[in-house]
Amino acid sequence: MARAARKIATAAALGGGGLTALGATAYGLLVAEGLLARRAIGQPHGLDGPPSDGTYGDFPGEPLKLAMLGDSTSVGLGLTDPAQTPGGLLAHGLASVAERPVRLIVVGKSGAPSSELGDQVDKALAMEADIAVIFVGANDIITQTPPAVAVRHLAKAVRRLRDAGVEVVVGTCPDLGTVRPIGQPLRWVARRWSRQLAAAQTVAVVDAGGRTVAFADLLGPEFATNPTEMFGPDRFHPSARGYAQAAYAVLPSVCAALGLWPEPRPARGEALQPIYLAAATAAEEPGTEVTATRVDGRATGLHGKWATLFRRRLGETFNDARRLTSRLGETLDDA
Repeated sequence: MARAARKIATAAALGGGGLTALGATAYGLLVAEGLLARRAIGQPHGLDGPPSDGTYGDFPGEPLKLAMLGDSTSVGLGLTDPAQTPGGLLAHGLASVAERPVRLIVVGKSGAPSSELGDQVDKALAMEADIAVIFVGANDIITQTPPAVAVRHLAKAVRRLRDAGVEVVVGTCPDLGTVRPIGQPLRWVARRWSRQLAAAQTVAVVDAGGRTVAFADLLGPEFATNPTEMFGPDRFHPSARGYAQAAYAVLPSVCAALGLWPEPRPARGEALQPIYLAAATAAEEPGTEVTATRVDGRATGLHGKWATLFRRRLGETFNDARRLTSRLGETLDDA
C-alpha cells in the first residue's frame, strides 16, 4: 500500500496519469461492475442535499466560517433535514466547542470528482473561510479518473486554500467495497482501489499543508450488522446515522486545526512515521488522522516527510461529540 501511494503521489507531482498496482484490466472490470451496480442502486432521492447554508450556534461574537467542499457526501445527498447533513453537524459541533457562531457555506456538488474542486475553492476563498472540509474520491473511481490525476487536482485545491490561510481537513476516499450492490469478485478490487487512492490522497494533502481523516470502511462493520441503519434507501449513500458517523470522525480534526482542541497525543506505536507509511496505515483504519510534523526541527527524513498518525476510537469520538452540546445529541437521537 505504501509503495502504491508513493507511486501515485509521485505521478501526480510529475504530471503523469498512472493506474495503480491493480492494473488496467482490473480497473476496466471494476468500471463495468460499477455500471451494473448503478442500475441496481437506481436514482437517489434528489440531486443534492437539503440547503444547509446559514449561521449555527446561539453564541455572541464574530462567526467562524466553515466551507464544505466535495461530492454528494459533502452535501448530504438523500437527507431532508439540514441539521443532519455533515455540514450542519460540523457547524453545530464547532460552534459548541468555540462558543462562537459558525457561518456555513456548502459548495460541494453531487457527482463531483476532484477535477471540479477548483470552482468550489473559488467560492470558499470568496467567502474568506477559516476552514474548509473536503469529502472527495468516490466519483474519481466512478468516472474512471486516473488516480494520479485525481490526486493532483486535490493537492492543487488544498494548496490554494492553505496559501490563503484557510485550514483544510480532507475526508479521504471511502471504501467502495462496502457498497453491497457491487458484487464479488470485484468488491475486493473496489476495496483495494479505494484504499490506494485514499493513501495517495493523504500523501498529497499532508504535503500541501492540510490534514486528513481516513474514512476507509467507516460504515463497514456496522453495515454488516445493520445495513438499513447505516445506508440510505439507495444502498449507496449513507443514512442520517451514517452521515453523522462521518461528520463526527472529522469534527475533532476540524477543532484541532483551528486550535480549539488539543492536538492528540498518539499512543505507543503511533506517533511519528514517514508519510508514505502513515498514509498506508491510515487507509486501512477508519477515523485515523494524519498531519505533518517535525523531528528535530526537520520536516523530512531519510524516508520522506514526517507525519503524525493518530487512531481515534470512533465510539469514543462519537460519545465526545454527543457531550459537546445537548442539541447535537438530540439531532443524533432523531437520526
